Amino acid sequence: MLRRLYSTFAGGWPGIGLLILRLVVGWVLLLSTGLMLWSDPPPPMTLTSASLAIFGLLLVAGLWTPVVGAVVALIQIAPFLSVDEHSLVGLLAGTMAAALAMLGPGRWSVDARLFGWKRIDQPAHKK
Repeated sequence: MLRRLYSTFAGGWPGIGLLILRLVVGWVLLLSTGLMLWSDPPPPMTLTSASLAIFGLLLVAGLWTPVVGAVVALIQIAPFLSVDEHSLVGLLAGTMAAALAMLGPGRWSVDARLFGWKRIDQPAHKK
């Protein structure tokens, strides 16, 4: 699935940039949802916060990055578009998650290990 989305998993400086982006978005999600879960929110907010915490862990690991990034982007940007009180942190996290969904996880991710191109060495042909 992911091999069709990305011809290569970026390494070098671009890969490090994607790793930093994943780590920042993941930790922002974990910290913001952790604070909300500790404040005993109503059940619908608990479900959303717990989901975002799981998505944050998946982004930190780099697992299912395109799907998780797109879902996080929708969840984080939707309140910004519909209410008067704007959460700039949610807008930034959602935008960064959308960028991750489009760019991919990078070489240092679980996705790259599971879905990246594998190198197969063929033994020398003996005559």
